Amino acid sequence: MGAVLLAAVGVAGLGGLLFGMQSRLVYYPDLGREVIATPAARGLPYEEVQIVTVDREKLAAWWVPALGARGTVLFFHGNAGNISYRLDYLAMFRRLGYATLIVDYRGYGTSTGEPSEEGTYRDAQACWQWLTARGVAASDIVVFGESLGGGVATWIASREKPRALVLASTFTSIPDLATSIYPFMPVRLLTRIRYDNLARLPDVAAPVLIAHSPDDEIVPYAHAQRLYDSARSPKALVPLAGGHNDGLVYRREEWVQALARFLEEAATR
Repeated sequence: MGAVLLAAVGVAGLGGLLFGMQSRLVYYPDLGREVIATPAARGLPYEEVQIVTVDREKLAAWWVPALGARGTVLFFHGNAGNISYRLDYLAMFRRLGYATLIVDYRGYGTSTGEPSEEGTYRDAQACWQWLTARGVAASDIVVFGESLGGGVATWIASREKPRALVLASTFTSIPDLATSIYPFMPVRLLTRIRYDNLARLPDVAAPVLIAHSPDDEIVPYAHAQRLYDSARSPKALVPLAGGHNDGLVYRREEWVQALARFLEEAATR
């Protein structure tokens, strides 16, 4: 009986920790806060911009133009690092003929504020409005979400009408992911941060590409399969290879070409 009581106390204590420190388990803005390079390091022209949200946070972003652009990518990164860690994505998009707006969420990089689910949604809306105010048509915007960024990307794509949505190494929802990490905990009752991509995908009218590695050790491949099943047609599922931080679209030419074909089809839809 003593062992059972001790285990119950331990589970309760861990539950309290998960509930109280949830933001620190989801967001890692201090894991690579320093801006280590700019697009110039890849020979890319760029404009450093500041985007102000409805609640007055100031977001650091880069606008990377492309001559005669086929469209514009609105890029949302994962839960660690900052925009300077995603230069290879910027180079890939420009090679494919796309301009890019890449942004650091509130609390990341040199952006002001503290990250939160609702906060990242406000950040996404501010970025969308920045692009459209600049004259970019909604039908020319490809929303791209990497890992956690997939939750932000799916939210904005379900509210607006982009050309396409791309989800790379993205989960169905935070509660689903937490359940696989803490199977012995009632995490669905404890989780305040949700990013429910599975529920929102049916509301996305744009074509959806899901890129995910079966070898992903953080977000199981089953999440990608469920997201694919939930999305409307037209849609595509591109299997990558390597772990969560290795299966990146730009690392293999066949993956880049799969993305290029998808974007070309979305542009002519």
